Amino acid sequence: MILRRHRNPSSLVIAPWALALGLLCGAGPAAAEVDAADSLDVAAPPRLEALAVAPSAAVTPPPAPRRTIHEGTIVRGKTLSALLRAEGVSASTIAEIAKALKGHFNFRRARPGHQYRLVLDGAGRMVEFRYRLSKTKGWYVARHDDGFHVLEQAEELEARPTRIAGVITSTLYESITHLGEDGQLARDFADIFAWDVDFQRTVQPGDSYQILYERLYRKGPGGGDYLRPGRILAARFVARSGSHTAVYFEAEPGRGGYYRPNGSSVEGAFLMSPVRHARITSHYSAARRHPILKVTRRHPGIDYAAAAGTPVWAVANGTIVHRSWAGGSGNLVKVKHDNGYVSSYAHLSRYAKGLRVGDRVKQKQVIGYVGQTGLATGPHVCFRVKKDGEYVNPATLRAPSGSPIEKDDVPRFMAQRDLLLAQLDTGRRLAEARP
Repeated sequence: MILRRHRNPSSLVIAPWALALGLLCGAGPAAAEVDAADSLDVAAPPRLEALAVAPSAAVTPPPAPRRTIHEGTIVRGKTLSALLRAEGVSASTIAEIAKALKGHFNFRRARPGHQYRLVLDGAGRMVEFRYRLSKTKGWYVARHDDGFHVLEQAEELEARPTRIAGVITSTLYESITHLGEDGQLARDFADIFAWDVDFQRTVQPGDSYQILYERLYRKGPGGGDYLRPGRILAARFVARSGSHTAVYFEAEPGRGGYYRPNGSSVEGAFLMSPVRHARITSHYSAARRHPILKVTRRHPGIDYAAAAGTPVWAVANGTIVHRSWAGGSGNLVKVKHDNGYVSSYAHLSRYAKGLRVGDRVKQKQVIGYVGQTGLATGPHVCFRVKKDGEYVNPATLRAPSGSPIEKDDVPRFMAQRDLLLAQLDTGRRLAEARP
């Protein structure tokens, strides 16, 4: 762990006892069914050769000071101040926390999922306060004779390559979490193949996957706890519709991407879906009975149902040409792309902040949020694409891939590709499941 020492205007030094109070981050969740080859050998602590002997006469220890602990997690729509006030913490104590962390952390940047722990003494004064931004980063505030001392806590992580594989029986997300891994790995995997696979539409029971990725562990004394999945190094998805393989390669340090084994980029001009997690409730059709109007007519798009407020992103680079109410389509955004394509996103609950007609947007940039405006029976986004003024089926849309591996980088890419794919096929497993 790296401990960075900070002081506010009233603090001088970090007292030694402050470091002994413990780490901000607790042990991360250990994934299930870890292969023995992936286990960490932790050296046993040195044996104590002698122990202090307690006096024979019984001594009654002084009573421990009474303390009150308030802890919880920031939730959407609630601030730290509101949560603490609801627990009976005084306004002066809340102001004390903000003052102590002034210049270090601005609570306007607080986000859902951040965790806090406040310890008060018997008189209701703050003894210590911990605010955790993630499993590896946070702030620790402790009262001392000369004021409050602030300690930033950040941990170094160790990446260990691991392989996971499975056969899908319901969804990719459920399959990976069933093996004991964090759902973020499923989201990252789906993002890699987002240009080739619509994981809401095309995934079927019996499809399989293999993932070679980095598992991130705490580094240093007392480390070894697994925290979360890191970068995916190689991935393969085998479906009835075809097989897709990708490997990670950095042409320059820190500038990497995913490529197919032949060196072409997995990135295409158009994504397969405008939302990451949704289910299709209506396909592109020449004749569909409208659920509200009760008439049969053409449905030239795909309806993706998702929770209200789910981000909707542009499927390709382009320019906003429409952002307003559009009758039965509700709040509607249209994006004009190259080569005569225009994509539209209907029934949005709201638009992305600051979005205006004429703005340039990039692929995967959020342009709005799933809603139920206009003629809609539930929260969803109706996604449509036109080519030269005529509707086309978004599910069949194909566009050229991104830039391939540069000629000078091909030998290095091929060597790394072969190594990663060999590990993907035969590497150590975290877990593997089949129906």
